[in-house]
Amino acid sequence: MRPESKPGAKQELDLHGLTVDEAVPQVEDFIYRAYLAGHVNVWIIHGKGTGVLKGAVSRSLAGNSLVRSFYTADKYHGGDGATQANLVL
Repeated sequence: MRPESKPGAKQELDLHGLTVDEAVPQVEDFIYRAYLAGHVNVWIIHGKGTGVLKGAVSRSLAGNSLVRSFYTADKYHGGDGATQANLVL
């Protein structure tokens, strides 16, 4: 059973300025820590740019067993420049 969400645990990860090789391990660690903290929804901010980082984030999330679903964030959480991930319960 997962713990309840901790108020101080992060729900957003900002990847601006990182390369794919730097970002992917951070995404994986962030998802794991968010799951342990009890979060159900998290946001990964990758920026709009060329789409290379967004694609790498999507591939990482697609292969992660802790991620139930993911999609482009709503405009209040970054729109095309961010991805929302919904974690398993």
